[in-house]
Amino acid sequence: MTARCVMVLGTSSGAGKSWLATALCRHYASQGLRVAPFKAQNMSNNARVVAAPGGAFGEIGSAQYFQALAARAEPDVRMNPLLLKPEADTHSQVVLMGQVSDALSQLPWRGRSARVWPRIAAALDELRAHNDVVVIEGAGSPAEINLMASDVVNLRVARHADARCLLVADIDRGGAFAHLYGTWALLPEMDRARISGFVLNKFRGDAALLAPAPERLEQLTGVPTVAVVPMRFGHGLPEEDGVFDDRPTLQDGAGEKLWRVAIVAYPRISNLDEFQPLRNLPGVSLVWARSAAQLDGADWIILPGSKASAADLLWLRAQGMDGAIARHAAAGGAVLGLCGGLQMLGEALIDVHGVEPGGSGPGLGLLPLVTRFEPVKTLRRGAWRFGALAGAWAPLAGVVFGGYEIHSGRTVQHPAMARKGDVAREVVPGLAWQNAAGNVLGCYVHGLLEDAAVLRALFGRTARSLDDVFDDLAAQIERAFAPGVLAALVHDE
Repeated sequence: MTARCVMVLGTSSGAGKSWLATALCRHYASQGLRVAPFKAQNMSNNARVVAAPGGAFGEIGSAQYFQALAARAEPDVRMNPLLLKPEADTHSQVVLMGQVSDALSQLPWRGRSARVWPRIAAALDELRAHNDVVVIEGAGSPAEINLMASDVVNLRVARHADARCLLVADIDRGGAFAHLYGTWALLPEMDRARISGFVLNKFRGDAALLAPAPERLEQLTGVPTVAVVPMRFGHGLPEEDGVFDDRPTLQDGAGEKLWRVAIVAYPRISNLDEFQPLRNLPGVSLVWARSAAQLDGADWIILPGSKASAADLLWLRAQGMDGAIARHAAAGGAVLGLCGGLQMLGEALIDVHGVEPGGSGPGLGLLPLVTRFEPVKTLRRGAWRFGALAGAWAPLAGVVFGGYEIHSGRTVQHPAMARKGDVAREVVPGLAWQNAAGNVLGCYVHGLLEDAAVLRALFGRTARSLDDVFDDLAAQIERAFAPGVLAALVHDE
């Protein structure tokens, strides 16, 4: 079998490629087809731990993880063979087929193409051989003419897969018709023929007012506008590509307690998608905090994961947020640190191998722990059970939860503090610790707040399921696309 490939290209980053690809995965899976997502190269610090060859684990971009779930497929590393994880403004860690490659990380951007393309092409070919449809997501814009010669994610993939392509533009930004026409015009002529339709995303108002622009655009390009997708806030899908939605949120809590949760949004924040259930949860107001003032009045303060824990801790201190967190904890306020956030809560971060930017330094001192960074990254999925907990986190005692580890550090009790009697309560062996007062909790496991049992224990309710979210996305595009278009994209001529 050789799968038909449908590719979603965009006029820019943020146009809606990931969203549309996810919806297409669920739509085609609901037709009884075997579907797999694919993105040759993703740049994001949002990553998930998934199956890799030989029974090991690897990491892929979160967008492709959720697309696999939407497709009702088991996520694996072939779905995102190349992942770039930014560590600084001009440097990224390169993950190839789920594993960090130090050699590729040292190469210049344009020097990687010849090295990575054979693995990318092989991964796509394997997915095509075992599925009816592969939904491919591009990156940025295919018309980035400065990058075309080294492209491994847009046009080169479309040609290799003989993909039928949709080109999506964010009409809410303005200039969508110019974006569509300009992108089409900059494509090589042979690639223009692959564009099966234009999609206008995030439209507000009366679609009849668009005329005669879609007709005029088709006259110029020969490409029809096949869908006008309405603007929709709160669709429930985690934010894509490391961009967080900082509009204030408050789901109706039906008169019950309002929880105000502040998540520290440091520059190298990672795995922020795991907080989407909090955005969807009734009675929760979620704030992404970049200043000490934004922490005021929070019931919880969460220190999320970080691609550079020590560097982000320095940033946190520069904003004066360390003092605000300390005052919150001293007053009995709940603090949760996840992965890199756990590392920051300890007494010290020690990096003798230069694993992460920022070097060694003191932690926030809210847990008597010390973290030593190691060159080998821990990647693991699993299920664990909390032991006895006290204070704010006591409802989690005995709760079984699932999630994943993705970190370079190893955290242990600070030996000198233990000799003085200051010992952290280890509530999940080697993975989670609590302070004596019970209000500060640190945990290495990502996905904790995605687990229904955890949400039920802490809030007495759960967010709507991802399956419901995926079904809603599919229903939205089924309404938005012109009749017959979605079927024609996967029908052999």
